Amino acid sequence: MRHSPIHGPRFFFATTNLPCPYIEGQVERRVVTELVGRNAVALHDQLSFAGFRRSYGIVYAPACPFCQACMAVRIVVKDFKPSRSQRRVRNRNRDVSVEEVPPVATTEQYQIFDGYQKGRHSGGDMAKMDFFEYQSLIEETPVKTFIGEFRDPDHQLLGAVLTDHVQNGLSAVYSFFEPELESRSLGTLMILWLIEQAQARSLDYVYLGYWVKGSPKMAYKSKFMPLEMRTPRGWETLGTANT
Repeated sequence: MRHSPIHGPRFFFATTNLPCPYIEGQVERRVVTELVGRNAVALHDQLSFAGFRRSYGIVYAPACPFCQACMAVRIVVKDFKPSRSQRRVRNRNRDVSVEEVPPVATTEQYQIFDGYQKGRHSGGDMAKMDFFEYQSLIEETPVKTFIGEFRDPDHQLLGAVLTDHVQNGLSAVYSFFEPELESRSLGTLMILWLIEQAQARSLDYVYLGYWVKGSPKMAYKSKFMPLEMRTPRGWETLGTANT
């Protein structure tokens, strides 16, 4: 994937090749840079527009040697209309409240996070994270970040979504929830909530990270239309982009 040029001095580094978590038989490689200094927020904005993603104090983008399947995607907020199934998710969760809190890790969050990793991603590295590693994931942010906490009527935590502000939208960094509450479709609920938050703040987009066509893990993202994808020509509407 090609990206817009980044102005000013900046060091970018490439990771080593690792097995791709989305396409069997492929390898994954990333280009990364640190978000440091007084211009960290502006750099985060610029790189987000170019298709990069933040994790901890770095931003990264795929730079795989033999594949360009990963495409950064974002929801066009002003044109979004929930589908019938998404409206059902909303109605099914009318008893759920959401509170926006600072990016501070809690043991309550970690218990949900740990159960989510072991229930949904047991073979991944994140399933091995202890509380202090989780704390780093949440709190090591050089940009404006918040957590949306989703709670039931008894104020029990159901899940949370770590979210960054960018100049023209909100960026969903990571979400997790009680895996046994599958009937609630909490992942969908969180994205719907982010769309509502972006609308309330007069922001244009909700950034969802990377999408891989045909990947079951990524399929949910294509259900939030209209969706734009970052191509070598810039942002184009999914379904019309000639990739």
